Amino acid sequence: MDDVVVWIIIAVVALAVLALVAWLLSQQRKRKQHQAHEHATHLRREALAHTPAVTDAQLEARQAEAEAELARAEAERADRRAAEARQGSAVAEAKQEDVLREADRLDPHVDHRSKDYTPTVGTDADPRTDPRTEPRADHDGTDPVTPTDTQHGGRHKDV
Repeated sequence: MDDVVVWIIIAVVALAVLALVAWLLSQQRKRKQHQAHEHATHLRREALAHTPAVTDAQLEARQAEAEAELARAEAERADRRAAEARQGSAVAEAKQEDVLREADRLDPHVDHRSKDYTPTVGTDADPRTDPRTEPRADHDGTDPVTPTDTQHGGRHKDV
């Protein structure tokens, strides 16, 4: 019987030790959970303290986006104005060229039919110095430039 009592005491002591170990482990786990909770609470407070900075940064980002949108819209308007100006310039150049071509067509001193003909701006072309012109004979076979032409500032008479 003494052996049975010893074994019972050993079993009770072993169970008590196991229970104590289990309790210590659960306490350690609870302590770790509590520390993790405290750390999480601390991090949340830190994050909450940054709320004004985050709000300011969001506001600044929205303002920058609005400014960028305005700048894009202004750039688009400037592009449209530039395109309109280019178109207006092209129209003006075309009108000017039409007038010059008509003037050169009417001017007997300008060979507007040559391959290298290019209408150029100039007042009363002097056939002796204007590269667009070549001496041409008018309808009677004589040179249309007369001494009177050069006396009037290089102007040509209508022939």
